Amino acid sequence: MDAQVMITVAGLGVSGQAAARALAGRGERVVVLEAKDGERQRAAAAELARLGVEVRFGPAAEPPADTTLLVTSPGWPPSHPLLTAAAEAGVEVIGEVELAWRLRPAGAAPWLALTGTDGKTTVVRMLAAMLTAAGHKALAVGNVGTPIVEAVSGPGDVLAVELSSFQLHWSGSLAPHTAALLNVAPDHLDWHGSLDEYARVKGKVFERAGTVVHNADDEIATRLAEPYAGAVGFTLRVPRPGQLGVVEDLLVDRAFVADPADNAEELAVLSDVRPFAPHNVANALAAAALARSYGVPSAAVRQGLADFVPDPHRMEFVATVGDVRYVNDSKATNAHAAAASLAAYPSIVWVAGGLLKGADMDDLVRRAAPRLRAAVLLGADRERIRTALARHAANVPVVDVPGQDTGVMDRVVTEAAGLAAPGDTVLLAPAGASQDIFDNYGARGEAFARAVHRLAADPGGAPE
Repeated sequence: MDAQVMITVAGLGVSGQAAARALAGRGERVVVLEAKDGERQRAAAAELARLGVEVRFGPAAEPPADTTLLVTSPGWPPSHPLLTAAAEAGVEVIGEVELAWRLRPAGAAPWLALTGTDGKTTVVRMLAAMLTAAGHKALAVGNVGTPIVEAVSGPGDVLAVELSSFQLHWSGSLAPHTAALLNVAPDHLDWHGSLDEYARVKGKVFERAGTVVHNADDEIATRLAEPYAGAVGFTLRVPRPGQLGVVEDLLVDRAFVADPADNAEELAVLSDVRPFAPHNVANALAAAALARSYGVPSAAVRQGLADFVPDPHRMEFVATVGDVRYVNDSKATNAHAAAASLAAYPSIVWVAGGLLKGADMDDLVRRAAPRLRAAVLLGADRERIRTALARHAANVPVVDVPGQDTGVMDRVVTEAAGLAAPGDTVLLAPAGASQDIFDNYGARGEAFARAVHRLAADPGGAPE
């Protein structure tokens, strides 16, 4: 890049700060635009000023003069006035991930990249554990937390890269060693405009990949992988040649073996997958496919699953109170994720609700109905779930808990305890985002766990 031109970074979040630091370290002239003017933003601006980066606060409708490249934060939609103005002015717009790819030094670590509606963080952490077990200096980066623009010059010899649809939208030249698509279901349609566009952007991860991996049980993922010769599938069924799958209680590989037509290699057993659920077995197979594409031996795949520590708020066991299990899956912020969670338990008191982002609840409730003992609803869009329950699970008792205060979760857990019978699971799988009441899904899950622990300390407080 030419040090005489100016690069504008849109947004002073984690990725924006990382992009500005990386560019300033290369001697580029950098200006950051930030709409919010608060204490956190001012502190970040002061740190960047030491590197020669200028931060301009306030709304921006067009890029500064002399801007030749605009690096946008992943959450900014293409319709944002600044980005549309940049496009009209002929200024190239890219994201932090694309910037990271362009800034890779010679001999940089290869990328094993993955995307999908749900399961991304679990798979990228499983993958990193498998790579580490095989002796690699592996880093889990991207949407999982560490900005990729910082990781590309770091100590890792291979990067396990989690990519969101937002990041992929602003990326055009990524060429990962292997790319995987876990699943595609309606999500972020307010950002992308339609399911077709959302799926198209997810499929960009395949365009320049050395090896393509897809969920053979997902119709959209399979369709997006079809144009790529030698695509590897993973499935919860018995695998065909060129796939990884399940045979009885074994996870097996019929893709990365010498003779896929006649041989399979055992990778792990179902009990190695934690927490155990069908969708998490699919996650393990996806991680294994990515690892095997990079030459990881089967023993390291199994060791990686043993070493993997699930992130909080993902089918997280909280406690057993009165022979009723309480499980926190607050990360199930859309219908697809909630459906996977609901499929893991036979008899459920379902805690659901939040911001549904326009998602349809009918199919979710129709499929879950045989497993539902009762439902407790909270949050802004709870009435839409109640309506779907009335249509497809009319015999299921429903308790509506109004209120927008964070203390609502205590009332929710008390109601759920009163509806549950021994052997049931009270499952927080909201199917919606949390920001109607809580700061994020983590705060919601923590509120649920605290309420359960208070119930455990005083089980007599639950209604008869």
